[in-house]
Amino acid sequence: MSDETQDSKHAPNVTRRRFLTALVTVSGAAVAGTIAIPMVKSLDPTAAAAALATTTIDLSPIEPGMQMVALWQEKPVIVVNRTPEMLATLDEAEQKGILKDPNCNVPQQPPYCKNKYRSRVPEWYVGIKICNHLCCIPHYRPKKASVAPWWLGGFHCPCHGSMYDLSARVIKGSPAPHNMAVPEYDIDVAKKTVVVTKMYPLAHLC
Repeated sequence: MSDETQDSKHAPNVTRRRFLTALVTVSGAAVAGTIAIPMVKSLDPTAAAAALATTTIDLSPIEPGMQMVALWQEKPVIVVNRTPEMLATLDEAEQKGILKDPNCNVPQQPPYCKNKYRSRVPEWYVGIKICNHLCCIPHYRPKKASVAPWWLGGFHCPCHGSMYDLSARVIKGSPAPHNMAVPEYDIDVAKKTVVVTKMYPLAHLC
């Protein structure tokens, strides 16, 4: 028997070894994959966690009469620093009987905002800037007569004509059925911050 034949009997089967190595590698990767997928999924934020996500808004740049819009959970949150003159228009709107729901009986706001200001603090309005007719974004129109001769100031949706006062209470004749939604929030006037915590569960955006 030649040395070449003898060596071939004792030499390792390279092809078979490569096949087994590849098989083990693929099997291991498959097992690792089945373990990794649940682990990655477990890192995804749950719906509950997403719903509880908060945002903090700095009030200091908002001058009297001005607004600021911040994005929270893909929703525009408006904060308005209302002047005494602006607050006076809220009573005027009620006296003229132009509001659909002046007493905020439809739960579009947390109980602590069920007042003519629709806020925790009269001068600061915090709300979701979405018209509840067809989810359009209304424009902030605080000046009197800027939308119509009788206009007292508020929010106007140019898409379909819905109108709201400066507490985002819907005006009669608007296609929007309800006042705009107010989220749950905390406000610290001394620290000039608003923390939006979550949507009020009974409120409807549109």
